[in-house]
Amino acid sequence: MATLPLSLAVGAYDHVRDLRPRGIALNQITLRIEEIFFRFTKFREWDASEMSFGKVVALMADPDPQIIALPVFVSRVFRHSAIYLRKGSGITRPKDLEGRRVGVPEWAQTATIYVRGMLAHEYGVDLASIDWVQAGVHEAGRLEKVKLHLPPGLRVTPARDRSLADMLAKGDLDAVISARDPGGERLFPDYPAQELAYYRKTRIFPIMHTVVLRRDVYERDRWVAMNLLQAFEEAKQRGLERAAEIGASAVPVPWVADHTRRWQEVAGEDFWPYGVQPNRPTLEAFLQYSFEQGICARRLQVEELFAPETLERAKI
Repeated sequence: MATLPLSLAVGAYDHVRDLRPRGIALNQITLRIEEIFFRFTKFREWDASEMSFGKVVALMADPDPQIIALPVFVSRVFRHSAIYLRKGSGITRPKDLEGRRVGVPEWAQTATIYVRGMLAHEYGVDLASIDWVQAGVHEAGRLEKVKLHLPPGLRVTPARDRSLADMLAKGDLDAVISARDPGGERLFPDYPAQELAYYRKTRIFPIMHTVVLRRDVYERDRWVAMNLLQAFEEAKQRGLERAAEIGASAVPVPWVADHTRRWQEVAGEDFWPYGVQPNRPTLEAFLQYSFEQGICARRLQVEELFAPETLERAKI
């Protein structure tokens, strides 16, 4: 039986290790996330790739996007933990960030989009009152990867010759929002409890990374989109079963099965859902945040992001 060769770059997640798409001879390339994003965004080196959700939204708002997404969400992280403070900053609550200097690795970094959206919508923080600074977390010279469309009042100043960690340590920033730890103290020391309460209230489980196809690959063989989605679903299910296995831990950390059971009690049987409908609260919130913050040129609709074939399933 003939199979279609397809290259895919994706991180080393347990829930993707069993990918076996039907009709596809998959060349699965595992690299560090930063390298995957850089090489695919700049050069489109692979047929399919894991990609930052913020970059996906920015690119999909273009008049002629060269990618199309699958509703496969390989990385999800709650982000109350991503707000770091300068020691002695005097900041004790989100509203205290107003009028301060706050650093971000990139304005369009997915984690920072979620945090700013959460600050504005859940805590009433005026984002325009903050003096935003963009720089690499630990290395100077990091640049934005996409064109921004900042609304009036929001200002972001690049700092090309310094890192966020250095500026935070030396008191030139009051806070940093970052997926990577720049040092300092957390605004929410008990962030797991805060994140659980946030999920119960909003049903938002932040999506960090999704999977995309190059548009030319999709247009040539549209069936690939659904076959890949099905393969990711099957691989994920095996990963969830390993996480819940009490007899042998899938990762070298104690109590994994207990954590899995507790999260399942909150989020349901499929506690890491793919597809549009189970994720609509998260998707709608992220698209709203992205438009409000100038990540994309227009307000996208959820269905625009994903291959149409993946929006519905066959039923028997």
